[in-house]
Amino acid sequence: MAQVHFTEEKATMLATLYGRALDARRDQPVLGDTAADDAVRRIDYDFTKLGVTRDSSVSVAIRARAIDDLAAEYLSTHPDAIVLHLGCGMDTRADRLDPPPTVDWFDVDYPEVVALRREIYPTHENRTAIGSSVTDFAWLDQVPSDRPALVVAEGLTMYLAPADGAELVRRIVGKFPAGQLVFDVFSTLGIKAQKLNPVVRRAKATLHWGIDDPHELERYGVRLVSSLDASEWASRETFARLPGGSKLALRVTSLIPAVRRMGRIARWEF
Repeated sequence: MAQVHFTEEKATMLATLYGRALDARRDQPVLGDTAADDAVRRIDYDFTKLGVTRDSSVSVAIRARAIDDLAAEYLSTHPDAIVLHLGCGMDTRADRLDPPPTVDWFDVDYPEVVALRREIYPTHENRTAIGSSVTDFAWLDQVPSDRPALVVAEGLTMYLAPADGAELVRRIVGKFPAGQLVFDVFSTLGIKAQKLNPVVRRAKATLHWGIDDPHELERYGVRLVSSLDASEWASRETFARLPGGSKLALRVTSLIPAVRRMGRIARWEF
């Protein structure tokens, strides 16, 4: 069994791992990430203390599925892309998407997270794990820049200082000839309400960067392509697989603009 001793935002990635594992155990999973379930069973950690329940795990799976769909769409037209999976945690997105061998995939997270990934997950050709904070920008030197790039960040932006987030976008835009960013973001209300989030509260983490309008990032050299608020994350197919309580929660959320805009998944191009 692998032992972990993470603190603050590093522990929150275990919550999303556990959420995907709980979804995989459902009769009708949204994501069906069995690798997440296998990983949870191999890590010596009390996941129940993270504040993720069977009900709340559904939102974790919906978010991941929506981001997967956007990433798959890009890779279908850019089969030789470079993928940067920022703040990857223990996510096995590359396994779920199964890109062609012409794609070079880079998972980026803190060194101790990458060490755990190497202990739990097998290695693959054309996949590289980089142990670094995403805001220690020297890691970008390890990535080629001769092709279009898909940059995915799930559950990351809200933990960044606004200046660091802006600089991250600038550096990505300056490095690659073209590409897309697929990020989920919190609004400023979502940042203010962070202590209502049991995962953030129990991990004693702090959220910083709130984005009320995804067009805000256009000042850093990107153009907004699409934006989904929380009530729009579930496709018709995904919605059909949800338990009754989750369906009701999504319908209620859709009626309250400030609440449904607390979390968005946005896509930008450059």
